Amino acid sequence: MNTRSQARAASRLAAVQALYQQQMEGTALARLLDEFHQHRLGREIEDEQYAEADVDFFDDVVSGVDARRDEIDGKLAGKLAEGWTLARMDKTMLQILRAGTYELMARQDIAVGTAIGEYVDVAKAFFDDREAKFVNGILDAVAKDVR
Repeated sequence: MNTRSQARAASRLAAVQALYQQQMEGTALARLLDEFHQHRLGREIEDEQYAEADVDFFDDVVSGVDARRDEIDGKLAGKLAEGWTLARMDKTMLQILRAGTYELMARQDIAVGTAIGEYVDVAKAFFDDREAKFVNGILDAVAKDVR
């Protein structure tokens, strides 16, 4: 993986964390971005080194999900199995799917397979293979709609 790919992968993971924090704490977007710029992106926290992130890419994903949340949630809700709602979904999983859906909708410069694969990898950081396969399936269905 080249340096740009590593930076984008770090940005995706951080974006999911930021979106999770925003949902749980209601942090305003500007404050959230500033906090991540100052304290989280490419920094060492509690002896854990965070990979250097692509800050502009991070900002685009977080801001894009924030701005288009209703549209994104509509796309996702249409892909869930009958009886499932976004409200029932694990909050981290929801942010992974939102970020991935935003990238598929808005970032034509990123190949479908790359976007899906990256968010499957993010899912593996938090969940087991079953959930990673779920992310793959949902984002694949979204990609067929939006690309």
